[in-house]
Amino acid sequence: MPSSNPTTAYRAARDELLAVLDEHDAGRAEAARRAFRWPDVGETFNWATDWFDVVARGNDRVALWIVDGEGGSRTTYAEMAARSDRLAVHLDRLGVRKGDHVLVMLGNQLELWETMLAVMKLGAVILPTSTMLDTADLQDRIDRGGVAHVVTNHGETPKFDGVTGAPSRIVIGGAADGWTTYPDDLGTPTDTAARPVVTTLTTDPCLVYFTSGTTSKPKMVVHTQASYPIGHLSTMHWLGIRPGDVHLAISSPGWGKHAWSCFFAPWIAEATVFVYDTPRFDPAGLLDQLDRAGVDTFCAPPTAWRMLLQADLGPKPRALREVVSAGEPLNPEVIARVQDAWGLTIRDGYGQTETTAIIANAPGAPVTPGAMGRPLPGVTVTLLDPLTGAPVDEGEVCLDLTERPTNLMAGYLGDPDRTADAMRDGFFHTGDVASRDADGQLTFIGRTDDVFKSSDYKVSPFEVESALLQHAAVAESAVVPAPDAARLNVVKAYVTLAAGWEPSEETARRVLEHARTALPAYARVRRVEFGELPKTISGKIRRVELREREERSAASGTAVTGEWRDDQFPELRAVGRRADDRHGAAGSDESGSGSDGSSS
Repeated sequence: MPSSNPTTAYRAARDELLAVLDEHDAGRAEAARRAFRWPDVGETFNWATDWFDVVARGNDRVALWIVDGEGGSRTTYAEMAARSDRLAVHLDRLGVRKGDHVLVMLGNQLELWETMLAVMKLGAVILPTSTMLDTADLQDRIDRGGVAHVVTNHGETPKFDGVTGAPSRIVIGGAADGWTTYPDDLGTPTDTAARPVVTTLTTDPCLVYFTSGTTSKPKMVVHTQASYPIGHLSTMHWLGIRPGDVHLAISSPGWGKHAWSCFFAPWIAEATVFVYDTPRFDPAGLLDQLDRAGVDTFCAPPTAWRMLLQADLGPKPRALREVVSAGEPLNPEVIARVQDAWGLTIRDGYGQTETTAIIANAPGAPVTPGAMGRPLPGVTVTLLDPLTGAPVDEGEVCLDLTERPTNLMAGYLGDPDRTADAMRDGFFHTGDVASRDADGQLTFIGRTDDVFKSSDYKVSPFEVESALLQHAAVAESAVVPAPDAARLNVVKAYVTLAAGWEPSEETARRVLEHARTALPAYARVRRVEFGELPKTISGKIRRVELREREERSAASGTAVTGEWRDDQFPELRAVGRRADDRHGAAGSDESGSGSDGSSS
């Protein structure tokens, strides 16, 4: 039976997960995972009013702390609740109604957080949007997203000059033709009008997020008043945030991860969201702020961790207790180096825009470097063979819909066919492949369309990229199949070089030699090319672009400019034979044939 008070049910579930953090015990964590049930808050729920406002009332704890080049600002829970109430009154007067789609294109600024709360309080739907988008991207989002209102900064308004639709436009930081100015008096109660009272069902839409579009046009993911607001209990648990903590996450507004770690999870825990806002990623400044602000919990994507390592971590920030990573799999080499420097183990976590955190190395649980952990509380993960649909120990990560997890999206906006495909045969299909070991640990292998075969062996790009990262010359890499007549595909690595390394023949030889000693023959890098990697505006590598480049090259019969191949270095053959002795016979084709009979 649902609780008569949704806040009570929500708090009880949260406190159940917080109790596990206090014990920091692996056995207790596993028992809690199995026992946890999502709270039944009843048919109606609004996180902004049923949770945030309740914990914010009379609460002088800092909710949001922003440090930028001009200094900093701190806003308490009580102030944030009051400011968002006043903004909701203003937006209501401008015609924002329950169910309206509101495109919010803001940076890491106070107005972002208070706008999200205000829109939620009105029962309208937030479409968080990156400031990196151009006019064409915005037109696409407004058209496909059915946008009725836009909120953005003055400097972004020229991008909307050629955009049709969205008749209601609200600007922050100055006047603009055709735009209504955002109120500048939210800090003082000059207007005593009461905020409209709106009732929202748990099934009502709350947010629409656009995916990063690594392989296709961005999908529009619909989250309800339950799937993100309640579902991020799992994210809070993974991050290890406790009440009163200061939490810092490296994440850009407009993407799902920002809501994960800079909005819902910290405020569910009644912690402080700390933001270090700089025009460019500043490793030295960030490390200083981690210590100066007394950050307790810190989350950063793998790229940021690698940049921090290149800048020299230095001593552990004084208050730091939990360090985590998400966005893409984190390489074991990075985990080991941070452990050596700070005595803290980075705990990897996994989820998608379509979900909250669903798999992770939970606080207190043993971490296998390179593994993404176990299913989080409230989540049942099944690995299915992509061809047969049978449960396997290595297959696509799927969620059983028999007991639909609360933290799963409602579907894709305006795309019933894609929604049905993602939720076919009683499972939600993530499109990601993982393996499960005897202890239940899950390890990411790759996207279903990233994993490929070479000489009849399955190659995981992540495994090869992790091995490459162990070489000092490699700052980042992307591994894709290069079509080959004899082996079907050979392994091609696109590499971004670390500072101080030149894209020379000698560097190519050393990277290829390292790959021969670190990898079995079937996964061995046989071609390498240096340069910047193509990425989405959210920072994810577009391997599909690199795969298509290789396919075009093979179809035309022309060599890729700037590519180095292992057969250009005959001296590497002896290195390969010695490496095969260490790795075993599987996939060896240096002096004889591979599994398909092809010669080296």
